[in-house]
Amino acid sequence: MKKIILSVVLIFSSVLYSQEQQKVMRYALQTIPAPKNTIPYGNNPTAGHYITSGDAKIYYEIYGSGEPVLVLHGGIFGSTFEMYHFIDSLKVNHKVIAISTRGHGKSEMGSQPHTYQLKAKDAATILNAVTKDSVTVIGFSDGGYTGFMLASIYSDKVKKLVVIGAGERHPGDSPNAITIEQALVLDKPFWDQQLALMPEPKKLGELFTRVQDEFNTKLVADKKLFSTIKCPVLIMVGDHDNFISVENASHASKSITMGQLSVIPGAGHGAFFEKWSVAWPAVNYFLQH
Repeated sequence: MKKIILSVVLIFSSVLYSQEQQKVMRYALQTIPAPKNTIPYGNNPTAGHYITSGDAKIYYEIYGSGEPVLVLHGGIFGSTFEMYHFIDSLKVNHKVIAISTRGHGKSEMGSQPHTYQLKAKDAATILNAVTKDSVTVIGFSDGGYTGFMLASIYSDKVKKLVVIGAGERHPGDSPNAITIEQALVLDKPFWDQQLALMPEPKKLGELFTRVQDEFNTKLVADKKLFSTIKCPVLIMVGDHDNFISVENASHASKSITMGQLSVIPGAGHGAFFEKWSVAWPAVNYFLQH
């Protein structure tokens, strides 16, 4: 009964959340307001596209022109809008491809178990449709692990890789275990907004289960994976990231042939939006050299 009541509340909230409110986007747990004229990334019909990848329609947006950059947001609490700093900065001289990953934003969930290999395949499907060139990939957290897989499996597609808040990982490491009830308490306005975007809001619980099952029990990001990545990789981590330690990020960077490490002082998991003025120069230097 509790689950039924929660489902009704979630659906009712998504219906009530007006189109006008959606124009002012927010990312989860946002403490610093975005500039008032910021484009509603993840909900911008003028830049939006869909593609069918396997069993799901995946939503993505394209901005700017030039050498292509693929942007991959985080999982569960992640959204395309959380990457707005990168999109704003890069679209001036690059073609930015921003994907809403399976079950997030306007993308369908699909029926397959969520794996990082599957998410990498989704990204490769979009890249094949959008550009013939290899791309620079910027991935945060869940998107960072997808970036690792993309660079490993589809090496011809990835020229450079920036990973933030992701590193060495084994089953049994500290789990990500948050419930829908806890998530709503933490940031209900964010979830109201996301539920209004989702084509399948009833499957929010399934999204939590699938993402956490893959991350907590199946994901292996170790020397075997990292040794297959041949492109230059920058791994960025906050010095008090509560998901990935500096040590685990360092292990990953040292296991990658052309790996580099950037530690952002005074930052947690979302190092780039917490300390943008520090993180962006490091990323930009890596991209330029």
